[in-house]
Amino acid sequence: MPLLDAAILIVTSEKGFAEEQGLALQLERETSWANIRDRIAIGHFDVAHMLAPMPIAASLGLTSLAVPMIVPMALGLGGNAVTVSNTLWHALAARGAPNNGDPARVGAALKTHIANRRTKGEAPLTLAIVHPFSGHNYELRYWLAACGIDPENDVALTVVPPPFMPDALAAGRIDGYCVGEPWNTAAIAAGAGRIATTKAAIWRSSPEKVIGMRADWTEQNRETVTRLMAAMYHAAGWCDNVANHAELARLLSQPNYLDLPADLLLPGLSNQISLGSAAPQEVQDFLFFERKAATFPWISHALWFFTQMVHWGQATSSAAALNAVRRTYRPDIYREALGPLGVILPGGSSKVEGALLSETQMSASGGTLRLGPDGFFDGRAFDPDKLAPYLDSLPFGVKTSRPAPNL
Repeated sequence: MPLLDAAILIVTSEKGFAEEQGLALQLERETSWANIRDRIAIGHFDVAHMLAPMPIAASLGLTSLAVPMIVPMALGLGGNAVTVSNTLWHALAARGAPNNGDPARVGAALKTHIANRRTKGEAPLTLAIVHPFSGHNYELRYWLAACGIDPENDVALTVVPPPFMPDALAAGRIDGYCVGEPWNTAAIAAGAGRIATTKAAIWRSSPEKVIGMRADWTEQNRETVTRLMAAMYHAAGWCDNVANHAELARLLSQPNYLDLPADLLLPGLSNQISLGSAAPQEVQDFLFFERKAATFPWISHALWFFTQMVHWGQATSSAAALNAVRRTYRPDIYREALGPLGVILPGGSSKVEGALLSETQMSASGGTLRLGPDGFFDGRAFDPDKLAPYLDSLPFGVKTSRPAPNL
């Protein structure tokens, strides 16, 4: 998909990392996540740039043409923002929303504005996401709910492919959206909207895109998978090097990739984001590719996504479902592929999400890792060993099922 977080795949091909591993990549650009979901299921693609929850949903049988899938590697952390129309932003600013993207204060202003619209009998605001099984859907819902806004009843959520979102906003078809870069910056450059808050502010160092592949294809092609992951890991390090960002923006801007001017791509790569008409401001850890174990497929990330699926009525929790989720994210394959290269590996496969309030040095296999901060803006933490209490603590939701005991 034409997004900044396709960078690792593109660089793997363009900068010779695949060739060094004896591989040739044929990259194909798509216009919607649904197309990618269906084409990998029927075998048009071997490997795909995917929304992190999408392989989980496929393994649970929740998507069309569902087949068991695996995630052996992530494509970095962060990269999204919430953009709103100029009209909506002016209303939020009048109700105290600040210019710094603070999710709590922007959310408080949005709650007041929604209540005011309701008293006037006006229709709910329409907010767009890229796919029902997406980090965008869950982080938007999490933010709204934590601010006292019921995503099921107080707003209308709709699906729009990422490249179409700025035009839909400009045409007045939607009031806002959650999407990955560069489609937030593109709306600002066109004068169509304003970034209200960012994924990095809602949940620091949070998961976004992954490499997904069918489980049967993986088992039949383990050597190819190992070589591909080695190539992609080296490409991730190249992408994270600040000295390469100008060249990376030029690579991504090509017509067969993002097909946008390089100056619209640099803000997301450099963490210097213009939230509106003012000068760019630093959004720490807005998007990063390799550092802080950004490519590691944490099972705790998978389980957090699963709790959101259950909370919002998309899935029913059971022992079988939990096993399927754990079989989808594969840190064992990551370790087998990258351990022999001397990559410093996390000591565990899960962690308490939201527990690190600052960057912290952690013991790891082969050395030390620096992880975090990874806090949620509302101070909540997610313990993957305590799913039931976590679900009980979440506001709103569609509580049609309760989680099975942890296995």
